[in-house]
Amino acid sequence: MGRCCFYAVGTLSLLLLVTSVTLLVARVFQKAVDQTIEKNIVLRNGSETFDSWKKPPLPVYSQFYFFNVTNPAEILRGEIPRLEEVGPYTYREIRSKADIQFGDNGTTVSAASNKTYVFLRDQSVGDPQIDSIRTLNIPAVIAMEWAQQNFLRVIIRALLKAYQQELFVMHTVDDLLWGYKDEILSLIHPFRPDISPYFGLYYGKNGTNDGDYVFLTGEDNYLNFSKIVEWNGKTSLDWWTTDKCNMINGTDGDTFHPLITKDEVLYIFPSDFCRSLYITFSDFESVQGLPAFRYRVPEEILANTSDNAGFCIPKGNCLGSGVLNVSVCKNGAPIILSFPHFYQADERFISAIEGMHPNKEYHETFVDVNPLTGIILRAAKRFQINIYVEKIDDFIETGNVRTMVFPVMYVNESVLIDKETASRLKSVVDTTLIVTNIPYIIMALGVFFGLVFTWLACRGQGSGDEVSFFLTG
Repeated sequence: MGRCCFYAVGTLSLLLLVTSVTLLVARVFQKAVDQTIEKNIVLRNGSETFDSWKKPPLPVYSQFYFFNVTNPAEILRGEIPRLEEVGPYTYREIRSKADIQFGDNGTTVSAASNKTYVFLRDQSVGDPQIDSIRTLNIPAVIAMEWAQQNFLRVIIRALLKAYQQELFVMHTVDDLLWGYKDEILSLIHPFRPDISPYFGLYYGKNGTNDGDYVFLTGEDNYLNFSKIVEWNGKTSLDWWTTDKCNMINGTDGDTFHPLITKDEVLYIFPSDFCRSLYITFSDFESVQGLPAFRYRVPEEILANTSDNAGFCIPKGNCLGSGVLNVSVCKNGAPIILSFPHFYQADERFISAIEGMHPNKEYHETFVDVNPLTGIILRAAKRFQINIYVEKIDDFIETGNVRTMVFPVMYVNESVLIDKETASRLKSVVDTTLIVTNIPYIIMALGVFFGLVFTWLACRGQGSGDEVSFFLTG
């Protein structure tokens, strides 16, 4: 009986060890998990993945910070602007997909991404309908910019003078965000019907969408999950000077494909940025107990390099690192995008404005994504809207203002997975972890029985019983 037990323990140990190594080398359980995830993370009508894509369950918050001008008269005399940050004014951003239509073969789906903003008083510093901000008279600056390029020059000069327009004006936060009827734009509108008589930094964006998209469903390849292939009927942009810069790459930033590796570069197309961006792995994180890869926008995105030369409009006219001239996609308005407080920008942009304090913690754009499912656990999309300002001889309204990139407002668009959703996701992650670790469990059992076998062998040698006989032959 003892000899049979000894043989059984030794054989079982060897069998378990060989099995575990075979399973690990062949990645049997890992492949099974991967295939299950690849099969389920697909945009199919009626699936849980599709429902989450159609109406994202996680709450998104948009915080708007404005820069209040404290020395307008001095700026017109050529002194450095002194700005004071005011905010946040926080809105709950409700997102949903509409006009959804699947392609014939199920590999594509078209949709419009609707957004609605609901003000949250308890998370804001004040009432946007009451609080006023002194800032640039952006419609007047835009009009002056147009006047340098077309036949409206004489008309615009006369209008600015007749209506006593100044470079700096007071408006409520609500007007600056969602729009007001501007007298200068209203008078220009008959000559330029494409120019709205209303102006607001987010005018026309509440309760609307930014265009029609065509996405890949991931049916053909999980790496293509929710990737954009067409926007507003175009497969590429036509604003920039190179084909590479005009490419529409990646997702809309709401979702990513599953089974992400830290060596990957993830691409995003935020239409308000007028170009595609990429994010790179920077660190390991834990969000609500869930593992995450932190991806961030690298400094190279807005660096003044040869790779970004195609974004310089007109060709060869690069403002410097850390800023992007998007006037070409904003109807000619001299709008310059950057990260808040000119984070990652050239020092000359920061030193030109008193009140800029770039800080990685508050001003960096990042995404914490669960690598197994591709689900976003936490994210912050942060960007700043600036206006290019310069003295224009024909317009006395500009005084002796310095040439500069002038900050107006920045946005912190953030999301954090809630505890209930995190708990459900954690059960999925834990289950897959157990399944993929089965070979290690088998190996541990093999090692355990191997130790038992060794103990029996040593015990047999010490007592000179049948085990010792077996070992010595």
